[in-house]
Amino acid sequence: MLRLDGVTVRFGERAALDSVDLEVAEHETVCVLGPSGSGKSTLLRVVAGLQQPDAGRVLLSGRDQRDVPPHKRGVGLMFQDHQLFPQRDVAGNVSFGPRMHRMGRAETDRRVGELLDLVGLPQAGRRAVTALSGGEQQRVALARALAPEPRLLMLDEPLGQLDRGLRERLVVELRGLFRRLGTTVLAVTHDHGEAFALADRVVVMRDGRIAQTGTPLEVWQRPASAFVARFLGFDNIVAATVHGEAADTVWGKIPVPAGTPQGRTLLLVRPGGVLLRAPEEGLPCTVEARTFRGGDASTVTVLLRPAEGPSLEAACTLRDAPEEGARVGAVFDPREVVPLDGVDDQREESEAASAAG
Repeated sequence: MLRLDGVTVRFGERAALDSVDLEVAEHETVCVLGPSGSGKSTLLRVVAGLQQPDAGRVLLSGRDQRDVPPHKRGVGLMFQDHQLFPQRDVAGNVSFGPRMHRMGRAETDRRVGELLDLVGLPQAGRRAVTALSGGEQQRVALARALAPEPRLLMLDEPLGQLDRGLRERLVVELRGLFRRLGTTVLAVTHDHGEAFALADRVVVMRDGRIAQTGTPLEVWQRPASAFVARFLGFDNIVAATVHGEAADTVWGKIPVPAGTPQGRTLLLVRPGGVLLRAPEEGLPCTVEARTFRGGDASTVTVLLRPAEGPSLEAACTLRDAPEEGARVGAVFDPREVVPLDGVDDQREESEAASAAG
């Protein structure tokens, strides 16, 4: 459905997109993840025709889009702030696309009613959009984007302005809706939880390049680099030298999965793989803090401070969480240890700043 071949966009000396190759199959939902400035919104604008690339090609259904204006590309674009027409009611907003495509009145009315039912707003056609809640406006914006039956629907931080509870409910509804309609979707977001719940495949971007692509499970289980791991919220990253089925680290010996490449590398230890034991077992640590993460009050992240090396996080139940200041031992589960490629840029920058200070 969509293919990007070597797409580059420059703003002065900075490359917002740097030779990006990307494919989206028909009926597939792909979410592009990345921090601010990674190039994900520029990518959407290039596909929509709102930004011309300096190099490379955008193809839709095999056709080069270089000379095709935005309104003739057959794509829908939904922005973070919805950009609804305040002077029009709900039906007037949803019917805008079909009317621009000269769809007949009866067919337009049928399409509007159908879509409002799909997004959970039946009988809302005559309501003023200014009187709607944020979640309702998001649904209207989605219906408006779907109304012209685009071959590709693009979403730019579609749930970014909503509170967490509403986001979590709507993302499940969106995934079900796209599956029922068979819609091809390209979405961008900075929230990995939202992307993993919505997408068939995720693409992680960094500085205008693709850092990793794969299914949500593949990326979550095996982040390719320290950057991807940290972006997903993992901080237990340590330099290591692997010998056999164990690695020497500043935290002592860490068991590694069978088949781990030998020699110098970086290791990620997921918090669930840091097991709390009695102080005399494993790596001696002091409990610095306890926090709740991920909206699950039954799971606690415990921040541990060893005698040497960086702090590390462990995950446990609230019932088993030790008090702040307690002394514990930490042992490592090799099933939760992941070798990473490259260097840990964030830690190198932090150490350089400390040395300079």
